[in-house]
Amino acid sequence: MQQEKVAVLGLGLTGLSTVNFLLAEGYLVSVFDTREAPPGEDKLASGVCLIKGAFCGKRLCEFSLIISSPGIALATDAVQFAIESGSEVIGDIELFARKLKTPAYQHAKCVTITGSNGKSTVTSLLGEMAVEAGCKVAVGGNIGVPALDLLCPDIKLYILELSSFQLETTRSLNADIATILNISEDHLDRYHSYQHYIETKQTIYQQAKLALFNSEDSLTFVADKNMPTQSFGFTDARYHIQKTANNVYYLSKGKQHLLAVTQLKLSGKHNWLNALAALALGEAVGLKMASMLNTLTTYSGLEHRCEFVAESAGIRWINDSKATNIGATQAALRGLSAIISGDVHLILGGEGKGADFNELLPVLTEIKGGIYCFGADAANIKAVVVNAKVVDDLPMAIAEIIEQVNEGDLVILSPACASLDMYPNFMARGDHFKRLINRLVLGND
Repeated sequence: MQQEKVAVLGLGLTGLSTVNFLLAEGYLVSVFDTREAPPGEDKLASGVCLIKGAFCGKRLCEFSLIISSPGIALATDAVQFAIESGSEVIGDIELFARKLKTPAYQHAKCVTITGSNGKSTVTSLLGEMAVEAGCKVAVGGNIGVPALDLLCPDIKLYILELSSFQLETTRSLNADIATILNISEDHLDRYHSYQHYIETKQTIYQQAKLALFNSEDSLTFVADKNMPTQSFGFTDARYHIQKTANNVYYLSKGKQHLLAVTQLKLSGKHNWLNALAALALGEAVGLKMASMLNTLTTYSGLEHRCEFVAESAGIRWINDSKATNIGATQAALRGLSAIISGDVHLILGGEGKGADFNELLPVLTEIKGGIYCFGADAANIKAVVVNAKVVDDLPMAIAEIIEQVNEGDLVILSPACASLDMYPNFMARGDHFKRLINRLVLGND
C-alpha cells in the first residue's frame, strides 16, 4: 500500500516533533520552510524532503493533509490557495486530539488552558498539583514540550497550554475542562480585528465538556448557554476570594475557606486568580484538594515571573524580570501592598522602548517603600516618578534597599523595561538579581 504524503509547514521544535510523529505513524513527510537554515534541520530523519524558500500554493495543494506550525498564519496566500484547492490544514494539537481518541489513549483526561496572560503559570502550577497528587501527568503544548512528544499510554492526565495560534488549526479536542483565563489585546498583527482574536480564543470552549470562565472578565464568558460551566474570580464565582472580619483573605470554594493567601509563595492579586483557576481545573479532573493546597504553599512560580526568591528576616524578595513592559509591571503591582503587612519596594529600569511611564503612576501610588531605577531609561522614569531614586545598577539598588527594609516588607524587581541595555536578556537580569539576593541578603558565597 502506498504511503500517504503529508506536508509540514515550518520546522523548529514543533515542526520537528510533528515530523517525527508522522514518520512513526507511517506517513511520507515533506517539510516546507521559508528560512535558509531552519532550526532542527540537522535533526531531520533521512528520507524527509526539505523544501526551502517562499511557500508555493500550487506545490502545497499536491498534499491532501498539511500540518502548519503555529507561527504560520492561515491567511498566508499559499496556505489559502491550498485550502481553496481542497487540502486540509491542521496543526500539531489537532493531530494530538485525534490520537487521543484512539483506544490506547482514551482513558486519559485532558485539561486545556488559554488566555492572554497567566496561562503558563496556571499550566505549570496545575502540573505540580497533579504530581503532588500522585497522578501520571504530562504538561506541554505552548509551554515546554510539544504536545505530540507528550503522548504515552501510561499518562492519566494531559495539561495543555494553548495559544490562539494553535487554536486556529484545532477543532476536535474533547477536553474534560477548558479555560480562558483572561483576554486583552494581543497579536493584533495576526488577526483581522480584536474581535477575531477573541473569537479564536473562544473556540477552546467548543472543544470541551466543561468550561471554566473568569467572572472578572466578560470576554471569557461562555456564549453557549447549554454548555456546563464553572467560574473563578475575586467575587461572584464558585472559586473566589473571601475576606474575614479580621481582614484575612482566603482562597475559597463556595462558603468553604480553602487557604489563606498569606500561605501562598506566589505574590500579587493576579496570582490569587491563577491559584483559583488551578484549583477549579484540578478538582474537575479528580485531583485531591488537600494535595493541591499543599502545592500552593510551596510553588514559587515560573522563573522570572513574580518568582519567589527568598524570605529572610520577614522580608520577601521577588524576581519579576520578565516584566519587560508597563502592562506586566502593572499586573504585578496592582493590589500588592494590600496583601502584605509592610511596604513594597520596587526596582524599575532598562530600555523603555518608547513607553509612556505615566501609565505606571496609578499603581505606584500604592508603593510606600522605596522606588529605584537604573539603566538607559532611568532618567525618563525619574522625570515621571519623581520620588524614584536613580542608581547606577542593580547591585546598588539592592544595597540601598537592604538599608531600608523592615520585617513584613516585600522587594520586587519588576522593571517595566527591556534588559538589552545592560544584559543579554531578561533571564540574565533575573539571574543576576537572584545571585545578588543569595549573596547580599542570605549571606551565601
